[in-house]
Amino acid sequence: MSLFQAFIEALESLNSNKLRSGLTILGIVIGVAAVIAMLAIGRGAQDSITGAISGIGTNLLFVFSGNEQANLRNIRPLTIQDAEAIGDPFLAPHVAAVAPFIQSGNVIVAAGGEQTRTSLGGVTPTYFQVRNFRVAEGEEINQEHLLGRASVALLGVEVAEKLFGRREGLVGETIRIEGQPFRVIGVMEEKGGSSFGSQDDVVLIPMTTARTRIIRRSTINRVDLILVQAVSARDVPQAAEEVAAILRERHRTEVGADDFTILSQQDFLQTVDTILGVFTTFLGGIAAISLLVGGIGIMNIMLVSVSERTREIGLRKALGARKRDILIQFLTESSLLSLIGGLIGILLGWLIAYIVGQVAAATGNAFTPAVGLDAILLATITSTVIGLFFGIYPANRAANLEPVEALRYE
Repeated sequence: MSLFQAFIEALESLNSNKLRSGLTILGIVIGVAAVIAMLAIGRGAQDSITGAISGIGTNLLFVFSGNEQANLRNIRPLTIQDAEAIGDPFLAPHVAAVAPFIQSGNVIVAAGGEQTRTSLGGVTPTYFQVRNFRVAEGEEINQEHLLGRASVALLGVEVAEKLFGRREGLVGETIRIEGQPFRVIGVMEEKGGSSFGSQDDVVLIPMTTARTRIIRRSTINRVDLILVQAVSARDVPQAAEEVAAILRERHRTEVGADDFTILSQQDFLQTVDTILGVFTTFLGGIAAISLLVGGIGIMNIMLVSVSERTREIGLRKALGARKRDILIQFLTESSLLSLIGGLIGILLGWLIAYIVGQVAAATGNAFTPAVGLDAILLATITSTVIGLFFGIYPANRAANLEPVEALRYE
């Protein structure tokens, strides 16, 4: 028997039992759909988060106050003076720029009859270089604004649209931040929203203005974060060592007892990879169980099929069919059954991934699920192999039936 003939007979057999065949492949469909959706959503989320982290800036180090590993009681806060020391080229030759930053995550900003809650950042002029922020209209916050504690503000495009319904022609407009008037000096270029957070729902003002009028701290020179830009990507490790050495000397701490934390963009990416790895393992386990159940279902239905077709098998063997022919026929049926389930699972998985992407976009966490050719090939090959593996026992049982006994079977 040729493979083509076996394929045709397998199609006829499955077509004669549509409902049973459909229920049999359900486990395969669920398993393959889980694999496809898992890979598509995982890759889409990873690309989105990686892009968002890269969009924060280039060759960046993030310096925070505190260190969970050290578990210190008396932690010194980061200050403007710490940032100035880190920016000293003699102390840190691998550092290109430093941007201290203070923030409040929930301030009321109003204009006319509109108001919104947004994130407020107090920045210095170097912030725009370090963060790769560009102004679409107007000007950046400069040294004059900083020294004069000017009441000026830069708007993210989301805030601009919420307050004014547009993002152009806003220079010179007045907004109120926590009831205090500020003059709009510009609107920033759109950076985009993602699962890492929106970078457009923000208002930036001079740091000196922020810490004296809006974001008051117990220590006036205290900052929430110091952004450090290394000279190049390969200089990031050396820059981190220089920053650590400077802060240890200023805070009078020893190695292993740091009261600060230094993270690079690569550290964030590794954290993302770890989280996605757990997510992938979890869904992979669900997919594996579904595929196993589907494979057992195929084996059971093929055994039922062997019992129902015992007389047919005996007749064929009596007319000259070889064991090999019977074996090929039943293996083809089980493989085809599994392959059909795999193809349906691929379509279902793509649909699930698409729906998740649309829901994410509707909630402001847009990402594009990526269904790769490798995932499709993996699902197709896996489903076919499952059909072959779980079809071996029923096929062998059919092939080993004695013609005389099979013909007597009632």
